[in-house]
Amino acid sequence: MNTTASTYDIAIIGAGAAGCMAAIRASDGCRRVILIDKNQAIGCKLLLTGHHRCNLTNTASIDNMVAAFEHAGRFLKPSLLTFSNQHLQDFFARYGLALKVEDNGRVFPATDRSRSVIAVLEELLKKNSVTTCFNTCVLDIEKNDDLFCLRTQDPVSIRAKKLIIATGGCSYPKTGSTGDGARFAKIFGHKTLTVFPALTPLKTEDAWAKSLQGISIKNVTVALIDRTKKVICGPGEMLFTHFGVSGPLILDISRSVLKALAQKPTATLFLNFLPSTKPQDLEKEILKACSRPMASTVGDFLRDYLPKNVAKTLLTLITLPAEKRLNQITKNERKALMMILQKQPLTINGCLSWESAMATEGGVAMEDINPKTMGSRLVPGLYFAGETIEGRGPSGGYNLQQAFSTGYLAGESAKKSLQE
Repeated sequence: MNTTASTYDIAIIGAGAAGCMAAIRASDGCRRVILIDKNQAIGCKLLLTGHHRCNLTNTASIDNMVAAFEHAGRFLKPSLLTFSNQHLQDFFARYGLALKVEDNGRVFPATDRSRSVIAVLEELLKKNSVTTCFNTCVLDIEKNDDLFCLRTQDPVSIRAKKLIIATGGCSYPKTGSTGDGARFAKIFGHKTLTVFPALTPLKTEDAWAKSLQGISIKNVTVALIDRTKKVICGPGEMLFTHFGVSGPLILDISRSVLKALAQKPTATLFLNFLPSTKPQDLEKEILKACSRPMASTVGDFLRDYLPKNVAKTLLTLITLPAEKRLNQITKNERKALMMILQKQPLTINGCLSWESAMATEGGVAMEDINPKTMGSRLVPGLYFAGETIEGRGPSGGYNLQQAFSTGYLAGESAKKSLQE
């Protein structure tokens, strides 16, 4: 909506998780706050998360959550402590939204509906008298004296004493996410890192993997060995598709894979279908099975560990007949059998488009932001929150927690700075 009064204490661009939380916190005290978004309502991306169920956080300890964000963890720790996953759960419970915890600590609304989360945020924005300005695209920003001037398609510009940029990254582009935050940051001289999809399905050039499309396997680990760095994810679930691989396990390692692909055309993942078994124990098990007078076939042996179609496909890679008796296989065949079970290579040559990515890697550089306030180190009165900032965590509620935490801290800091 438009108002004749166009000067506010605090303006927030972006009405996602970070922007809404920033607005709610900043307006606690009757400050004049305006929340601006391209869409016609808040939380368009929130509606889509967690398959429309909204995995809003995770029950992991703060130390484990910090570790999950890898290089960004140290930067995020102050915001995660200021507004933790427990604070977030208490926040929604206080306003009548029951939550539930599922596997791996993932927290969802008990209703299994993202709309329930958005309803709470809408209620609080209204209760705190936050002015909402929808269907509004911010075209340019400049700072004149102590006021930020936001130019939109509307003839009346919006002015604010403090500005919070919470526009998100480039994932879910149909919700209007186009990387505006980085563009705005550059206006004020901030360093930005190249963005690319994160938490995204991966493409492979291996025909054997594509032939298994639709088959899901649980309790698998995947490893990426890139130069001197080794990244291991899992155990978890992966899914073979017509283009390559997907599933929670693949989404989590995709961040590291895509960084490797930025340096070379392909990257190799190693699949371990028996992560809880040590290689030496697996070899003993195979040798024991081979020594039996009525030894089973290779195919029968593998079916104890893998779906039939997966076992059959993997055996073709090492040209080992499924009907061959275990007591007839050679030493080299035994070693090859161990390899397909615990170190099967898979060549990755890309990922799906932004439409399939759950998050964005890259963005406004952390070095230009004060982690204790989310304030710009370069421009007084300017703050950042959410996916606009570089540094992404794994799937499972971590990234929404980052958005809520940084949004809360940015809103709190902007409000406090008005009083100084």
